[in-house]
Amino acid sequence: MSTPFEYAEANRQRFFEEYLHLLRIPSISTQPDHAADVQRAAEWLQTMMLNIGMDKAEVILMPAGRCPLVLGEWQGAGESAATVLIYCHYDVQPAEVKDGWDTEPFEPTIQGERLYCRGAVDSKLHVMSQLKAVESLLAQEEKPKVNIKVILEGEEESGSENINAFIDHHPERLKADIAVLSDGFVLDRDQPSMMYGLRGTNSMELFVYGPSSDLHSGHWGGSVHNPIQALTEILAQMHDENGYVTVPGFYDDVVEMEAEERALLAKIEPAIQEEWKQVVDAPQPYGEIEYNTIERIGARPTLEFNGIYGGYTGDGFKTVLPAYALAKISCRLVPDQGPQETLQKIVDYIHQIAPPSVRVEIKPRAFGGAAIILDRNSIAMQSGRAAYTFGWGNDPLFERVGGSIPIAASIMKVVDQVVIMGYGLKSGHAHGPNENIYVDSFYKGINTAIKFIEEVGNRTR
Repeated sequence: MSTPFEYAEANRQRFFEEYLHLLRIPSISTQPDHAADVQRAAEWLQTMMLNIGMDKAEVILMPAGRCPLVLGEWQGAGESAATVLIYCHYDVQPAEVKDGWDTEPFEPTIQGERLYCRGAVDSKLHVMSQLKAVESLLAQEEKPKVNIKVILEGEEESGSENINAFIDHHPERLKADIAVLSDGFVLDRDQPSMMYGLRGTNSMELFVYGPSSDLHSGHWGGSVHNPIQALTEILAQMHDENGYVTVPGFYDDVVEMEAEERALLAKIEPAIQEEWKQVVDAPQPYGEIEYNTIERIGARPTLEFNGIYGGYTGDGFKTVLPAYALAKISCRLVPDQGPQETLQKIVDYIHQIAPPSVRVEIKPRAFGGAAIILDRNSIAMQSGRAAYTFGWGNDPLFERVGGSIPIAASIMKVVDQVVIMGYGLKSGHAHGPNENIYVDSFYKGINTAIKFIEEVGNRTR
């Protein structure tokens, strides 16, 4: 009798060809012209779920949604067994050759050890690794010791309205003991890593108004507080010379790291510094001097200026005093900073320091979820650790990342434990031209996903 790993190896070529088939479907959720392609991908995945042995699979579109979910269930382990929920998304970002692609974006192309295609890493790698792992498990006479639900999202890249509405109205459908969010990256091709911390977000637009209309700078210059000047004066007061945010109360709710956690993160610091040199390549690092790079990125909050506009920005020159100037501002937040509460502190501070010679208006924009810290000692995390060690051949390092996975907070409403497991690399150019994976990442992902289900089954019996 074969094992799930032997089954996966025996079907290696077919699994890869099915992965290529899904890659060829341009399931771009952000463009209405591709709605039919997203639907086609959903129906193809529904059929696959049924073919690999799941009890049922359905395509779901809530009234608030635009692109469908695909939900599959296998309940063969029985009512007393734990349930694992697997989340991935099958929609992708737009891609055209003119964006800088060296190959056709939706025609998978292998060059050396890498496969190039939109969605190769974000996130059809995870969709197919997980589904092929489930197939390999269900093909055995001895079935998994846990029940399995698979939820595949079709609008992760464009708002997630459908899945959030589904969770709000039908939480029981996704209820599980453990959820694995299969998305993201490992540290290196040969060194896996596990995310246990995500930052939260908020954002706003700051408008500074001066005169009622653009003015001739020769006629009125010197009598008007230029809104661009006023805006930069405000922005300059929001950090000190060491990068600390000067907004009163900004750090009041920040949970400081203990020595044990700082020692844990220090193990990943050399790799992060090397990656910083390769990717960022700025003249020198910047930030809070008491914290190293990985701590600044994942464990400390930020207040960033994401865009600034004012006056004439076209070709040539136009000597005007602008009527207004605009800055786009966002924060990355850490536990226990509330996105709305932190934004209000910023609003209050801006009104406090704004000069009386201009009028300011602040428009809150998107609120992301709050920051998340996962229990590194939970069954979910320890099962993930064992799975990575098996699939990659090395024990994973733990890291807190600077980004956010908005769906994590939603999924945590209906499950007891969460683990985040990605199989790609940051060098895979997710969202950019020439998105790619190392081909062996696909097979490592399958073996890791199989091992994870087995570990959860053994640890929850």
